[in-house]
Amino acid sequence: MSSLMASQKVMQHYLSALLTDDGATETSLVEDAKTQELNRLLAQASSLTQAPQLEAKPVIAPVTDVQIQSRDIPIAERLSTIAVIPPATVTPPKSAAKAYRQGPFQALFFSVAGLTLALPLKELGGIHQLTEINSLFGKPAWFKGVMLYRQQKISVVDSARWVMPEKYEQNLLESINYQYVIMLGTSNWGLACETLINTVTLQQEDVKWREIDGKRPWMAGLIKKHMCVLVDVDAMINLLNRGQDIHALAGSKNYRSGI
Repeated sequence: MSSLMASQKVMQHYLSALLTDDGATETSLVEDAKTQELNRLLAQASSLTQAPQLEAKPVIAPVTDVQIQSRDIPIAERLSTIAVIPPATVTPPKSAAKAYRQGPFQALFFSVAGLTLALPLKELGGIHQLTEINSLFGKPAWFKGVMLYRQQKISVVDSARWVMPEKYEQNLLESINYQYVIMLGTSNWGLACETLINTVTLQQEDVKWREIDGKRPWMAGLIKKHMCVLVDVDAMINLLNRGQDIHALAGSKNYRSGI
C-alpha cells in the first residue's frame, strides 16, 4: 500500500511540474530521474494489485443421448414430432340473408280472386300484360300454359288454383279475370293476377316472419296491417320447378305445421 501511495505522489509531482511555469532546465534535469522512479513504483504497484488471470477454457456441452438419437431419426419423423399450430379453420360464410330482411323494403301488392298477395320489389322480375297462352299436355292443373314475350317463353301459373285449390270451384273459375303476369325473379315463372293494387314501403316489424319451415314454405310471412301474405319468391320458384302445389305440400310429412 505504501508503494502505491508513493507512486501516486510521484505522479502528482510530475504532473505539477509539467503544468507549472518553472524553467525548462530544472525540469529537464529531474525528468529522467523521476520518470525512472515512477516506472519502478508503478511496476511494483501493478504486481501487487493485479490478480493472476485464469485462462478461460471453452465449455463444451456434452452430447446427450437425446441428441444422438435425433440424428438417427429421419427428417420426416423429426418434423412430425414438432408441435405445429394448425391454421385457423375457415368456416364458409352462410348464404347471404335476403336483401329485404334488412331495414325497410318495398313490396308490390296484387290481388288474385279476392286474395291479396305481396311480393318484394327487389325480387320482382317484371310485369307483363297477359296475352295468348298456349296450353301444354301432361302439366299440372295449375299450369295455365306458355306465353311468348319477346322470344321469352313464360310459364304462367293459375295463381288462384295454386294458392287456394280448396276454394277453386266453378263459380270462382268463371269469375276470375286475369290481366297481368308477375314474373318471379329471373326465372321463367309468372303468376297470373287480376289487379295491381300498389307498392308499399314496409318496416321489418310490419311483417310476422316465418321462423320455421312450415307446410307453406312459399310464404315469407304475414303483413299484419294488410292481412296478406308476403311471397318468398325463391321458395315458390323451387316448388314450381318440382311441380308441387299446396295439395302436395299439405300431404307431405316432411313439412312441420306452421305458417
